[in-house]
Amino acid sequence: MRARVRDPPTFAREPLSYKAAPLSSLTPSQRTLRARAAAHAMHAQGKTNTTAARKQFLNRFEKEIDPDGVLSPAERAKRADHARKAYMTKLAYKSARARAK
Repeated sequence: MRARVRDPPTFAREPLSYKAAPLSSLTPSQRTLRARAAAHAMHAQGKTNTTAARKQFLNRFEKEIDPDGVLSPAERAKRADHARKAYMTKLAYKSARARAK
């Protein structure tokens, strides 16, 4: 018996209908769930266009670590990874301090 080829699930092909319920009739948790489902559907379709920006953001750390390009690619990547983690940790610390006020 030959296996039947199936279409991708509907939720991955079609965007959510926002006309189903106006924002004013939804609770905050319902709005969050609807937005989360829409974001997952968008990413499932590959409709994000942040690749160039993300690449430039990550290259920033390599340029800060090795502006002259004298390190080996492996060492540069390792150090840039640590620089990125340090940056993100500082952001998390500042965020925690701001929330504690």
